[in-house]
Amino acid sequence: MKVLVTGVKGQLGHDVVLELEKRGHRAIGVDVEEMDITDAEMVRQVMEETAPDAVIHCAAYTAVDAAEDNVSLCRRINAEGTANIARACRDLDCKMMYISTDYVFNGRGERPWEPDDEREPLNVYGQTKYEGELSVEMLEKYFIVRIAWVFGVNGKNFIKTMLNLGKTRDHLTVVDDQIGSPTYTWDLARLLADMIETDRYGRYHATNEGLCSWYEFACEIFRQAGMPVEVEPVSSSQYPAKAVRPSNSRMDKSKLDQMGFRRLPSWQDALGRYLKEIL
Repeated sequence: MKVLVTGVKGQLGHDVVLELEKRGHRAIGVDVEEMDITDAEMVRQVMEETAPDAVIHCAAYTAVDAAEDNVSLCRRINAEGTANIARACRDLDCKMMYISTDYVFNGRGERPWEPDDEREPLNVYGQTKYEGELSVEMLEKYFIVRIAWVFGVNGKNFIKTMLNLGKTRDHLTVVDDQIGSPTYTWDLARLLADMIETDRYGRYHATNEGLCSWYEFACEIFRQAGMPVEVEPVSSSQYPAKAVRPSNSRMDKSKLDQMGFRRLPSWQDALGRYLKEIL
């Protein structure tokens, strides 16, 4: 199978290409230089030339706070760029997988979000990803896979930030009132490859198993890394940010079981394997 992967320079796109190639598929990784997704004509041209059987669309504007000040740019990439790819997929009759986010929900409560829950974005980033989802849902052959709290070898993430801070500080404060599931791109890439090989279309949620707060995540990072850093829990109100963050990023993944896909390992297990890769 020939699969076009957008955002190949990002954490997830990088690992998806490696996983597809490992399985013997032909993976064509593109980033803004090879295919500027905001340029509809360029998207059409690249996709007609590559003629993929499927597209895994990982590229996105993900600077959540900056998005509040750069609404048009964020929308151009996440909404209009996704619509450009969706139209090309429709015309070429190929599958499309769109990587989305829990930010399409309102982030409140404690119940895990289900794939078909009502979407009510709480910031600009979430709104534009929601608009991207609507474009993809115009297709017949689509996957929407919502992810959260992602970390990978190829890029910036919370783990790398904590490890860097821990080199110069022995005491840190981290919020403890936002709950979610840290998710390793290497594990996620395997699941996405499993999915794209099928026609079990629809909306899915995919994160590593288990829940924690950012505070608990930080504590486990330092424990597994063997770094003597004291972490103090604080509330989100002590860390005011431009964009509202969800307090509830719990994701219901039972649809993976129903559709015959393997769930990802625990986040603690994923963290241990990741640290061995980067340390």
